[in-house]
Amino acid sequence: MYTKIQKVLDKAFFAFAFIILSPVFFAQEIDTKKPITIENIFRGKYYPVSLDGFTTIPNTSNYLVKKEDGLHILSFEDSSIDRVWYKGNFEDYVLGPDPEKGGLLLISDVESIYRHSFRAVYTYVNPKTGISKSIFGGKKIQEATFSPDGKWVAFVFDNNMFCQNLETDKIQQITLDGKKNTIINGLADWVYEEEFGHARYFEWAPDSSALLFVKFDESAVKEMKMQIYSKNLYPENEVFKYPKAGEDNSKVSLNLYSLINNSSKAINLAAFKNYYIPLIKPGAKAQEFFVLTSERKQNAVDVITIKNDVPTKLFTETDAAWIDTDKFDLDVLPNGNFIWSSEKSGFRHLYLVQANGKSIKPITSGSWEVTEYYGKSPDNQYVYFQSTLTGSTKKVVAKSEIKSGKTSVISTADGTATANFSGDFAYFVEKYATPSEPGIFSIKKNNGELLRVLVDNIETKKRLAEDSYQKKEFINITINADIKLNAWIIKPQNFNPQKKYPVLMYQYSGPGSQQVEEDYDPVNTMWFNMLAQNGYIVVCADGRGTGFRGRDFKKATYLNLGNLEIEDQISVANWLGKQNYVDASRIGIFGWSFGGYMTSLAMTKGNGIFKAGIAVAPVTNWKFYDSVYTERFLDTPQNNPKGYSENSPTEFAKNLKGNLLLIHGTADDNVHFQNSMEFAEALIQNNKQFQMMVYPDKNHGIYGGYTRIQLYTLMTNFILKNL
Repeated sequence: MYTKIQKVLDKAFFAFAFIILSPVFFAQEIDTKKPITIENIFRGKYYPVSLDGFTTIPNTSNYLVKKEDGLHILSFEDSSIDRVWYKGNFEDYVLGPDPEKGGLLLISDVESIYRHSFRAVYTYVNPKTGISKSIFGGKKIQEATFSPDGKWVAFVFDNNMFCQNLETDKIQQITLDGKKNTIINGLADWVYEEEFGHARYFEWAPDSSALLFVKFDESAVKEMKMQIYSKNLYPENEVFKYPKAGEDNSKVSLNLYSLINNSSKAINLAAFKNYYIPLIKPGAKAQEFFVLTSERKQNAVDVITIKNDVPTKLFTETDAAWIDTDKFDLDVLPNGNFIWSSEKSGFRHLYLVQANGKSIKPITSGSWEVTEYYGKSPDNQYVYFQSTLTGSTKKVVAKSEIKSGKTSVISTADGTATANFSGDFAYFVEKYATPSEPGIFSIKKNNGELLRVLVDNIETKKRLAEDSYQKKEFINITINADIKLNAWIIKPQNFNPQKKYPVLMYQYSGPGSQQVEEDYDPVNTMWFNMLAQNGYIVVCADGRGTGFRGRDFKKATYLNLGNLEIEDQISVANWLGKQNYVDASRIGIFGWSFGGYMTSLAMTKGNGIFKAGIAVAPVTNWKFYDSVYTERFLDTPQNNPKGYSENSPTEFAKNLKGNLLLIHGTADDNVHFQNSMEFAEALIQNNKQFQMMVYPDKNHGIYGGYTRIQLYTLMTNFILKNL
């Protein structure tokens, strides 16, 4: 599911002329230089400058940046180096394995499909020789990928796999049975793409002699039909396969294609857990691959190697609840050993695993988590990663010595730091941000020494100051003797603790998510600031089930989604109601997706503590959501019927109290419009009054054109009227 869907910036709006909308609110108490407005938020006034098209060049200390005239090569070490490598216009690019010899794929005419997938025209260019040629005759294809030797490009067209020789232009068709909504070769089906996090399901062998790919047989998967209203005289159905909880999934199989023999061979996985194949990855030598497989109940994963088409299990990773099958770190060393991440200690850490899988030794340890793995040094002495070393609401970049486990922070210690390392891991670009620091991009050495600042976003900070941006205060809220929740609060300017303020609570609350983080958000936080300028306090608390506080905190909600989560949000509301500065009769709640589900529960199970709620694109019964995500946390409806019914808002519609605004897009391929329709019907049949807004042909993000301006104006007016 979307964990931060509200952070999506409606870039399409920027294509329109700036207009000034009529005022949609009037200040209850305001003492600022310039009030924040919805139109300024969505025309990008507070959006930070970033590095466009940034890519590090393998095995070097150079990197590429996309500028107006094309791609430029720059140096981490030498600030004077800045030369045009390729001149031209394109939307994105794929770097070849040896860029110094030339070779990249330019991407243009992009047509988005789902979360990660898209079709586009790919063009091979070699800036060094001037060669330029279309891939597959300029037809729109998917996931074009260089072979390790740079001589071939593999891709998918109409659910079939192909590869093109870049020297001869010869095209080899790898599969013949691809058919929409039936057979997919080398690409994820809808649920794999959404929940395992990537669209491409093929990998090149390290020696470029073969391709390993997954075939999806969707024949038994039931179809989802969404009506599209805006295209023709009669609405059209958009049809795709979508396995809901407890229903049939695609049957997946693993296949190895030899370029030499122009033939494919099925890899027999019968001896392993083989219901899902979450990940395939190249190994270190010749025709070697790693494959991760699991049963439908995602609490055990087999780690398998394939060498010369023979699969061998190394070990099985298990968990009493679930394994995050959408998040694996596996990095192979030249000697065949590999880096692996696991929560077996109670926190996600890195381990060194012997090539035969017999020995698994920790590299990192402690009551903190590895949140993102960046890679290892060329001498295989260090690993580099992002972590919560300095606090669960912070993210810092660190390195650990593989042999000793000695760990040191090499980024700014507060806020959120991310890293993009040079190909030789001697340098990295640090992006550092806090809720009031929009983003500083700096080049640092791998020991943390600052070399220079690339982007400082001073102008964005000035705009924040000019419009009287209020910083978040990070606090802990104690809900019982054992549980303290991370939270933040935004108060009105000139806050008076002797006055009573209305409160809007914001949350997401989904498994492993985090909203209380010391990072910059140019959309929602600015909207919350606008509400604060109008006399509201805004509070966000991460309850049990959220991430970055260890396995036990995250997995406390297993098999009973919504139960502890709503208890915690109600406890936060009760805590707020006891504060001298809060009007306990005016507490509201807002959330999107899983947060919309929580809002729906709060307004029904909250026993009237919430005066108003806005539920955007909510799940209202988990039986309507997809198999992989839902069953990871709840098992199937057949095995755990109570887990599906006991915390469904539709089951509690009769208990609705307060003012509810229900919002959904009709073309939501993720959380189907069906969820809100079922909830609305339950409310109607219980004679409950509520408001509902439907966005025609809009997906889960509800954006496009002026949509976000209209949406946030609607929500603002609802809050001002009802809270």
